[in-house]
Amino acid sequence: MELWQKNLKSSITDPDELAELFPCDPASLRPVVEKYPMRISRHYLGLIHSVGDAVWRQCVPDALELEEAGLLPDPLNEEALSPTPCLIHRYPDRVVLLAASVCAVYCRFCMRKRKVGCPDEGVGTDELDGALRYIEETPAVRDVILSGGDPLLLPDDELAYILRRIRRVPHVEIVRIGTRVPVTLPERVTPRLCRMLKGFHPLYVNTHFNHPLEVTTQSAEACSMLADAGIPLGNQTVLLKGVNDDPAVMKRLVQKLLTIRVRPYYIHQMDLVRGAGHFRAEVRRGLEIMKGLRGHTSGMATPYYVIDAPGGKGKIPLLPDNGEFMGDMLVLKNYLGEMIEYPV
Repeated sequence: MELWQKNLKSSITDPDELAELFPCDPASLRPVVEKYPMRISRHYLGLIHSVGDAVWRQCVPDALELEEAGLLPDPLNEEALSPTPCLIHRYPDRVVLLAASVCAVYCRFCMRKRKVGCPDEGVGTDELDGALRYIEETPAVRDVILSGGDPLLLPDDELAYILRRIRRVPHVEIVRIGTRVPVTLPERVTPRLCRMLKGFHPLYVNTHFNHPLEVTTQSAEACSMLADAGIPLGNQTVLLKGVNDDPAVMKRLVQKLLTIRVRPYYIHQMDLVRGAGHFRAEVRRGLEIMKGLRGHTSGMATPYYVIDAPGGKGKIPLLPDNGEFMGDMLVLKNYLGEMIEYPV
């Protein structure tokens, strides 16, 4: 067993364990954990400065997760866009392969919290093989995104098998991996992993930093190793109320990302997902943050601010002068020219 696997096994998964380290009421957390599992790696736990801070809010369960507030477990309609289990085909030329069902930290705002970490939602051999065969048999697919869960929690050999199968497909041009391990379990990025990944170029990695506190010496080293393997690194941040919905915080985050060789790529408006409504900042706040970035820091440090439209309608970029507010709705146009109303 490798060091990262041993460290992962020592993660906090029970409210009583958490209460031994921080003042909190484990009884109030148990009903949440029964529905939405908790896992906090020791590295990420060490980034918490105080109860309720930006790191705490992202990883510690909250009773607010049990308030449904009319939100949907699958607002992006991923299940209906899955021609085979473990695979989402939303856009014409690219697919998302759900290669893993677990993460080093179960983020409380996760857009797939309906399934990530749940015992009955694992990725089986048959499901994975079916998804890979779909890619092999669908010539329109030129771009494959490995997601989950976190694909980098797969053992090296299992990940290499998936990448090898994909790379053998003539019509697949690009492979991307979405991962949060540089933030939550940086020791997972090893020389052996990087040597293996280097054999599957063109390969891109998008990671997921949400707050400047997450940019540590360890996460910087993990990103450096991936970059030294020739892998371009991007970052996808989720706009989170009480975490990073502040122009100064976001500006510091994107600037720090460039110093560790990670290009800010997206700021995502929080999806309309059940169990995470308390994290939703208003769209107007996101636009204020973009105003605070454009011209106030490098263009390289300025990501796209996007809404992933409900129902699987795709990502729509937002600028301060884009879209039209009509009462409590924002009217947007997606890549197909469809007009979409989005609650602000």
